[in-house]
Amino acid sequence: MEKVIHCSIRVKCSPEQAFKMFTDNKLLPSWLSNSAEIEAQVGGRYELFWDPNDREINSTLGCRVTAIAPNRLLAFEWKGPITFKAFMNTADPLTHVVILFVDCTEGSTLCTEVHLVHSGWRSSEAWIEARNYFEKAWKIAFKKLETVITDHKLNQ
Repeated sequence: MEKVIHCSIRVKCSPEQAFKMFTDNKLLPSWLSNSAEIEAQVGGRYELFWDPNDREINSTLGCRVTAIAPNRLLAFEWKGPITFKAFMNTADPLTHVVILFVDCTEGSTLCTEVHLVHSGWRSSEAWIEARNYFEKAWKIAFKKLETVITDHKLNQ
């Protein structure tokens, strides 16, 4: 049975604003990577770079958007950092991330539940180590996303 990573967060902004945090080339680096080249359409690039001077390592170079429903759903391929590059970045298929954006309210405040499901993990020890790494990494990233949205008051 395949193990998946599921992370969720409730942020104080609209689904449209939360969606932009995953698709806007200027906003995404504020919480997840150092630079981004996103084409928000099926088959479009979903490339993030943690070392923009060496785009071949620590990036999602070559990853593509696999599904998109603006402000509701975003799905894309995913690669691993240099530590897991030898097996994660050559796997067929690559691991896959699906993000769901669900509008909600907290009292009179607009909010969005953001759910992430990261699948495609294999069962070897190296894959288990990679999955554990990403389970922690996504939780850290979501905390930073929450902070960025709060600090920028995107809900106003």
